[in-house]
Amino acid sequence: MFLLPAALLAVLPSQIASEIVVIIAAIVVLYVIFKLGKLIVGVIVNSIVGLISIFLLNFIFNIGIPINLPIIVVTALFGLPAVAVLTLLRLFGIPLA
Repeated sequence: MFLLPAALLAVLPSQIASEIVVIIAAIVVLYVIFKLGKLIVGVIVNSIVGLISIFLLNFIFNIGIPINLPIIVVTALFGLPAVAVLTLLRLFGIPLA
């Protein structure tokens, strides 16, 4: 049977504890990166779908929704519901920035 020296036995538990902390930290970092990546992809998809729908509404129905930074930000964050609200605001005659 292989016996470890006493000095190695004293270092071993702290080394295992530090490795466990590093593994847990790596898992947390990967989880946060995954969640942020999912959020960024969702915002990109919302903005693309929203901008395409605004363009189609302007092209087909000539509603006249301007495409500027505030409209892009609202559309990117809220997607199609934002396009619906912007369309209703424009149809009721409320000016958009």
